[in-house]
Amino acid sequence: MELRAANWALDESLPITPQVHRMLRTAIIQGQLEPGNRISESEIAKTCNVSRQPVREAFIKLAGEGLLAVLPQRGTIISKIDYGAALDARFLREAIEADIIAILVRIPDAALIRDLRSQIDAQRAAANMPSAFIQLDEAFHRMLAEGAGKGGAFKLIEGLKSQMDRVRFLSLGQFPVDKLIAQHSALVDHIERGAAAQANTAIRTHLREILSDLPIVVAACPSFFNLPDGEIPTPVNAPIQGGEIK
Repeated sequence: MELRAANWALDESLPITPQVHRMLRTAIIQGQLEPGNRISESEIAKTCNVSRQPVREAFIKLAGEGLLAVLPQRGTIISKIDYGAALDARFLREAIEADIIAILVRIPDAALIRDLRSQIDAQRAAANMPSAFIQLDEAFHRMLAEGAGKGGAFKLIEGLKSQMDRVRFLSLGQFPVDKLIAQHSALVDHIERGAAAQANTAIRTHLREILSDLPIVVAACPSFFNLPDGEIPTPVNAPIQGGEIK
C-alpha cells in the first residue's frame, strides 16, 4: 500500500479523527487504496503523524460504512465494492432527488437557476479532468438539494452512496462527461420553466446511467467487486414510464 503523503497533511487546530476519516474515505473511494489491500493503524498513524487512537476511531467508522473489513488472521483490508449496495444506493438517491426536483419546479428560483448554470459552466471547463468533474457533479446535486431546503437529505445520500462513488472513479476512463453535462443543462431548463413531468424524467434518466455503466466496470475490474452469485452482470436498460422503472 502506497499513500501520497503530500495529500495527508492535518490541521492540528481541528479535531483529528474526522480529518483522518475523510482522508481515508477519499483515498478508498478514489481508488488510491484498492479493494483487497491491507491497511494498518500504525502505518496510517505514522503517515499522518498522529497517535493510533484517532486512526482506530476512523477505522471503526469506515468499517461501519462498508469500506473496511476486519478479517481473522489477515487484519484490516479495504473492502471490495458491494455490487448490491451500489444499486440500492442508486435506487434511494433517485427517489430522494426526484422529490427534490419536484419541490424546485413548483416555484423556480431565479437566483438558484443562475447559480446552477454557473456551476454547469465550471463543469464544461473541467470536462477533460474527470476527477475534478466528479467533484463539480457532486456540488451540482448538493446545490439542488440545498435550493429545495433539503440539504440534510443530501447528507443522508452522501452517507449511503460510498459504494456507488467508488464505481464512478473506476469508470473515469469511459466517463460520458459531455452527456452528463447536457443532462444537467436540460434539467435546469425544465426547472426554470416549471416543467414538472420533464424535470422528473430528466433527473431519473440522469441517475440511471450507472445501470448500464456498472456492468462494464465490473467486467473490467471483477476482482474489485463482491458480486451476487459471483457472476458478472449484464447491462440493464431501464426505460422510464410515469417516473418508474419498467
